[in-house]
Amino acid sequence: MFGNKVVLTIEGMACIRCSGRVEAALNALDGVKAKVDLDKKIATVKGCDDKELLVRTVTDLGFTVVDVK
Repeated sequence: MFGNKVVLTIEGMACIRCSGRVEAALNALDGVKAKVDLDKKIATVKGCDDKELLVRTVTDLGFTVVDVK
């Protein structure tokens, strides 16, 4: 299935600039719509079921994904 919601729990985002970088990187992926909540330290992603790609995109920015649902 393609397009289910994936929620990433992310460590290391300390400010709105950090969360903005994560959101922009995820939204740059083909077909992805992502929204990052800095207070909850999560990214909600629709349009991509490739969890490894999502995790790699976030970790390439220097953040740590601690949970994927």
